[in-house]
Amino acid sequence: MKVKVNKNAAKELKKMLAQEEAQGKLFRIYVSSVHGDHAHYDLMLDTPTEKDEVVHTDKDIDFILEKGEAYLDNVWIQYFQLPKEEWVITNPSKGVHHHH
Repeated sequence: MKVKVNKNAAKELKKMLAQEEAQGKLFRIYVSSVHGDHAHYDLMLDTPTEKDEVVHTDKDIDFILEKGEAYLDNVWIQYFQLPKEEWVITNPSKGVHHHH
């Protein structure tokens, strides 16, 4: 399974991981809801279980993914500061969400 992280997201996530309450934990990416062919994602601090896979990224951040959860494979985490501060978590291989 793969995870991509943009540079801004990596910087923000590393800041959060440096906080005391994050010690010994990793970010879990999970599906918060599914709509038709795409899903919505969220992040939380957690520790892996035997049902999980720890995925390494090229930004030196590891993520917890539930094994075999197809919506999580190839997920892309982005953080933007402009036009507003915003986290965008998508999976280009699983349909694209359009707001109308």
